[in-house]
Amino acid sequence: MSAFVYILKDENNKFYIGSTDNLRRRMRQHYSGHTQTSNRMNNPVLVLSQEYENLKIAREIERRIKKLKRKDYIEKMVADGYIKIRPHSSMDRTGTF
Repeated sequence: MSAFVYILKDENNKFYIGSTDNLRRRMRQHYSGHTQTSNRMNNPVLVLSQEYENLKIAREIERRIKKLKRKDYIEKMVADGYIKIRPHSSMDRTGTF
């Protein structure tokens, strides 16, 4: 089953990074106030989503994005319209992609 990593951005330029196996359901939860984090955001909007093979990979990518801890990296992903981070599981035996 496929899964998604997604990025929300609010009017104050704050980002939220998440992952889910049902993007439509998750967005309804964010917009209807079912998630504590997005409740603190000011009118969050979905600015990027990217599909992955399964939820395990999507969660790994989500964690790696959150570890970046730099807003400019996230802004670049949004501007490019693509998350360029690959899961560690795609590495070959030499440790390269």
